[in-house]
Amino acid sequence: MAQSTIRSIASVKPLLDRVLLQRFKPAEKTATGLFLPSSATSSPLPEASVIATGPGAPNKEGAVQPVSVKVGDKVLLPSWGGQSIKVGDEEYLLVKDSEILAKISE
Repeated sequence: MAQSTIRSIASVKPLLDRVLLQRFKPAEKTATGLFLPSSATSSPLPEASVIATGPGAPNKEGAVQPVSVKVGDKVLLPSWGGQSIKVGDEEYLLVKDSEILAKISE
């Protein structure tokens, strides 16, 4: 297996309508301090935070249609799709803007 040449996630700049996301990590213990078994925390949450975005993709007229999210937004993802990127121990996801299901407002 080839080793990744990515040293820092800050060096990854998405192109066109791609969005770089970091999924929220599941809690490993409850608020009362009980540790959760790995089977309860193994499935990744469909929520993520936007780390970087591309400028957008050209529409039929050739004008660039900007992406619908910005850095720092919290979003809801489908359980499939995207390209996984691993930098050190952290895992990121590169998806098309159209694959994002919703923005989560606080």
